[in-house]
Amino acid sequence: MSTTRARTSTPALAFDEVLSDDGTRLRAWTNDQEGVIDGPTVVLCNGLGTNAYAWPALLDPGCGVRVVSWNHRGVGGSERPSDRSHCRIEDVVDDGLSVMDHFGIDRAVLMGWSIGVNTMFELALRHPERVSGLFAVAGVPGDTFATMLAPLRVPRPLARLLTVNAARAAKQVGCLLSPVASRLPVGPLTITALSHSGFMLPVRDPEMAALAVREFLSTPLDWYFHLALRTSEHARVSLRHLTVPVTFVAGTYDLLAGARDMASAAARVPGATYHELPGTHFLSLEHPDEVHRLLLELLERAA
Repeated sequence: MSTTRARTSTPALAFDEVLSDDGTRLRAWTNDQEGVIDGPTVVLCNGLGTNAYAWPALLDPGCGVRVVSWNHRGVGGSERPSDRSHCRIEDVVDDGLSVMDHFGIDRAVLMGWSIGVNTMFELALRHPERVSGLFAVAGVPGDTFATMLAPLRVPRPLARLLTVNAARAAKQVGCLLSPVASRLPVGPLTITALSHSGFMLPVRDPEMAALAVREFLSTPLDWYFHLALRTSEHARVSLRHLTVPVTFVAGTYDLLAGARDMASAAARVPGATYHELPGTHFLSLEHPDEVHRLLLELLERAA
């Protein structure tokens, strides 16, 4: 594996190049830089356009979990596909399988956040033999945009209409906003202000959160919303054939993946557990220890 050492002020990660089935080059990463973590492997299907730094508990050397993940197409060093339409959830599933094959992972617990929850449920539907458990954080198994704005009690059809059209508008002006967004001086004070906006609540580690936001803003916004619109086409995934342990972790005040829809999905999966935390879409930053504890519980069940 080719390894790139992060800055000394940030957690050390190991990066590698993975070739997906359609020839797109992906930047994969793992928290096990030295190959010494003694614990189960989890494949993280991350939030759209996000990065490793959104998971401070998983970047602790003593977390006891080996994480393998990758950056989405056109994000964080991953290549944009030659065909711009190849950014659907089905394409992301293919990327995840390529990463698993590259790291020699035949079967593992999948962990998803936000749109990554769509990815892991779609992967489990298409390739159940590769999945031993599912851990869903702040995300639903498909039709994500219809679940947005749930704390505001917006009806699902209207929520989908509003959020998809907002993404379309943002894509059109993204090329104008990107140069400004990528130069914003994001630091702990910025995170403190953001955590009092209602979109995010106070986080455990403002410096790590600031790093996650800076990395996120390095992606051109027009490309990010292009990805979002492609993933918005993903319909609800059937859950009736699931036989592996499943855990849902929702945020009560989540504007991007409604808790009521996560609870409904959990009710449709035999034996699934549902947990609701007093947080927003960014539970891994707001409640890292609690989310990690629930992950370890699922890993025990899957074992």
